[in-house]
Amino acid sequence: MTLKTLNKTTIDASHDPMGSAISDYYKNGRAAHLRVLSSMFEEDEMPVEHLFRSEQEMPQLEKRALEIVRGKVLDIGAGAGCHALVLKKKGFEVKAIDVSPLSCEVMKARGIEDVECINLFDPQLQGKFDTILLLMNGTGIAGKLARLPMLLNRLKELMAEGAQILIDSSDLKYIYENEDGSVDIDLGGSYYGEVDYQMVYKNIKGDSFDWLYVDSTLLKASCEQCGLSCNVIEEGDHYDYLARITSTQ
Repeated sequence: MTLKTLNKTTIDASHDPMGSAISDYYKNGRAAHLRVLSSMFEEDEMPVEHLFRSEQEMPQLEKRALEIVRGKVLDIGAGAGCHALVLKKKGFEVKAIDVSPLSCEVMKARGIEDVECINLFDPQLQGKFDTILLLMNGTGIAGKLARLPMLLNRLKELMAEGAQILIDSSDLKYIYENEDGSVDIDLGGSYYGEVDYQMVYKNIKGDSFDWLYVDSTLLKASCEQCGLSCNVIEEGDHYDYLARITSTQ
């Protein structure tokens, strides 16, 4: 996901490490290291080729989500467009959005017709969709647990009658587990699924941003708060899950 959290802006190309990596990979078939920094974890690297994966190369949760898509689709934080391309080939009407102009250029070049460089929270983004996709830890867009209802209410505005939201996330509690099964979590501190990230590609540094991993119990509670129903439809191998969210009204 390349969306910024809970603002209405897009990313300037000069401060867009992921978009630059996506653009390089599309043009050259290779890219330099896309570094992922965080105050909470050791430096990591995102394999850029993973953003161009085929349906066969996708993890099971993503495959499952694409199997149950229906109707008109909104793909949020579409990146290089791997999910939108699969759905387009299957005959679905798909609108792909991302805040990265470089990523959007690549998606258009790859054959996705309806691409818009826009932030999810920009009021100019309008329409009603039967399926809203937020994959690759879609809850991350909220940034903080307290902002999760804001994300859900915004998605609710874009739902057609009988629509579904397909969203995935992970429960990071396992990071704090000891060998005896006890968990070292400061209950008086911030929610343990709130993470800060910064991406760096070549000499391009992106802005730091907040990212939310949320356990399924809290996701369900937030959905109920917003008049939505949430059901986990598949669990992954590493504390991750895919949820379907529908309206209760």
